[in-house]
Amino acid sequence: MIKITPFTLLLLLISSATQAQTATWNDNIACIVYTRCTGCHNDGGIAPFSLMTYGDAAAAAFGIQQAVNSGNMPPWPPDPTYRSFAHERVLTPQEIDLINNWVNNGMPEGNGVAPMAPVYTTNEEITSPDLVITMPNFTVSTIGNDVYQCFVIPSGLLQDRYIKEIEVVPGNREAVHHVLLYQDVSTTPAALDAAAPGPGYTSFGGTGSNTSVLIGGWVPGQSKKVYPGSMGVKIPAGASIVMQVHYPTTANGQQDQTKVNIRYTSGTVREVSIAPPLHHAALNEGALIIPADQTRTFTANYLVPAVNITLLDVAAHMHLLGKSIRAWAVTPLGVTIPLIDIPDWDFHWQGFYDFRQPVKIPAGSMLYSTATYDNTTSNPNNPNNPPQLVTVGEATTDEMMLVYFSYTVHYPGDENIVIDTSTTVQTYNNCDFNVVGVADSPALKTLSTYPNPTVGSVRFSLPEGMEGMVRVTDITGRTVMTQRLSDHEVDLSGLVNGLYHLTIETEGGSSTSQVLLQR
Repeated sequence: MIKITPFTLLLLLISSATQAQTATWNDNIACIVYTRCTGCHNDGGIAPFSLMTYGDAAAAAFGIQQAVNSGNMPPWPPDPTYRSFAHERVLTPQEIDLINNWVNNGMPEGNGVAPMAPVYTTNEEITSPDLVITMPNFTVSTIGNDVYQCFVIPSGLLQDRYIKEIEVVPGNREAVHHVLLYQDVSTTPAALDAAAPGPGYTSFGGTGSNTSVLIGGWVPGQSKKVYPGSMGVKIPAGASIVMQVHYPTTANGQQDQTKVNIRYTSGTVREVSIAPPLHHAALNEGALIIPADQTRTFTANYLVPAVNITLLDVAAHMHLLGKSIRAWAVTPLGVTIPLIDIPDWDFHWQGFYDFRQPVKIPAGSMLYSTATYDNTTSNPNNPNNPPQLVTVGEATTDEMMLVYFSYTVHYPGDENIVIDTSTTVQTYNNCDFNVVGVADSPALKTLSTYPNPTVGSVRFSLPEGMEGMVRVTDITGRTVMTQRLSDHEVDLSGLVNGLYHLTIETEGGSSTSQVLLQR
């Protein structure tokens, strides 16, 4: 018979409490992994290993822990504290805490039942496309280097059409890293294709044609692109579609036949353009020249003409020497509008980032960008050893500085169009990762604010019975207001015009929404 002493009882209580507070795969981690990771980390995905099962995740647990704590995974280069975008792939502090808890306690599988694992196929989101563009079947030959292969497909259009929805369907998700789509009315891409052996031709950066116009793209985890309202991107009559596909070295020997589904808009169309007004052709420091063994910073600015414009998304572009890039706007009234900040540039993870709601840029505003390049041996991505003089160009050893925007002429109310105002990604199949230690607190899933922009007060919606605090910070992170959740409204009329972060802090977590005060 075992004698239970007070000390033994205390140990048992501590052990029981520890077990109750330990994250498990079935109860916590599977939901996070299926929501955040397996879009790439599946058996046919672009990632080098699968995380579809408990065994997969447990075997990779220490690597997962390091990657999420460093911020390297999930890949999301923009700084969400500078500008929050639609459909962000960013882990919450609670999710990171759960992963650390799970790994530090020996990666237990748990006694519960894990959510059913996702099924990844090449199922298409646009089921009845108006136009399907399919590249020829292609066998990848990287021979130790990434390949950027351009495929030229005639559109067959007899009249101008406008893209309402566009979707890239990788033929081989294990081989395709990203895709850029262009339209071109010249014969240059076809001539380059004809002069190269096999299907397509190799071109790093652009298409090799000065008349190619960007119309879309795809990166892992991206869904179809849908333009709001009656907006659309133009494909001119007679244009060819140039599909540039990036194949990493791991794709060597594999086959691919990627295609594009397009649905047109109808009726009166507001044309959306995709262009880089912040461009290396007009830098304040002169030509984009980066001497060997130097780190250099360049800046660009662009005066918005005498018309209000609406920005839908933003994309920055540099090559292998790039270290960081940031863009913002300053209105004629002196209001700073953050647009994007990528503090740790990675050439292999870049794309277009949709704003949560379209951004109004008043006429006469100035767009700004600053970018830093590292042409020293301390840059592990430097293509030259020893470092060499680098100038602007299309080649892998050259450099670029571009900030693209999808934009259109502003109509009143554009900034109220909702693209994605959720501050928490909807979990896979509505699973619950059960934050350890706060199971009895109402979960703070989303925070919607309205009106936004506002001239004074802003309201928000919360679950019933939630208690906590409202914190308002400016773009520098300085707290300018706090109040209890006594009601669902915050009065910002005492603040100067600008962009603010409104954060709801509760026992069940926190959620933040950006609010533009513009009188």
